[in-house]
Amino acid sequence: MQFAPELGLFVPQRRRSGATAVGTDGVSTLGHVVESLGVPLTEVGALLVDGRQVPVSHVPAAGERVEVRPVTRPQHVPGAPLRFLLDVHLGTLARRLRLLGVDTAYESTDIGDPALAARSAAERRVLLSRDRGLLHRRELWAGAFVYSTKPDEQLRDVLDRFAPELRPWSRCTACNGLLREATKEEVADRLEGGTQRTYDVFAQCRDCGRAYWRGAHSEQLDAIVEEALSLRGRAG
Repeated sequence: MQFAPELGLFVPQRRRSGATAVGTDGVSTLGHVVESLGVPLTEVGALLVDGRQVPVSHVPAAGERVEVRPVTRPQHVPGAPLRFLLDVHLGTLARRLRLLGVDTAYESTDIGDPALAARSAAERRVLLSRDRGLLHRRELWAGAFVYSTKPDEQLRDVLDRFAPELRPWSRCTACNGLLREATKEEVADRLEGGTQRTYDVFAQCRDCGRAYWRGAHSEQLDAIVEEALSLRGRAG
């Protein structure tokens, strides 16, 4: 069995270079064998047996040569509008995806792997996590491993892998609710004194009521949005 270099992170060192022998019992599926070697199926694209593509349900036989490839990018997730669920360790990534208008649910407390997987299935959300064990759970609807620990790299990776539609400044970064235009008077009680005098572009979350405004304080956020749109433009 040979794993693509992109999947080397998940397998033991001795299996990262070239093909290595794997013992099978003649009953277990290829998907089970791949997972038993450490690779979540969320990260697997094509499975090739002697050069022909097979499903994860294929039962490998003695002497077959198996090649495990990574997912093709951009990855198409069928069956529902593309939206995400992030675990407790990815709060910054969640806020940045929401800033870009991507439907992103986020658990700010650790509700446990079974509950996260169940929510992914119930709401048909792609679960993003750095927990490899979580991505092995059978009840997941869809999932993806987040390879970096740095928010900037995490965001670039998710945008490159899934190419979600971007609608910057349309979602609340705190609760994921949709924003609506608002007047200064409507949100005055939620603004600091200096903000009321300086800025004129306002929005308010339809769900939690949080107020948003654009000005000097948002330069960092503007830079995140501009880079994401630039990446999308190059990809297109």
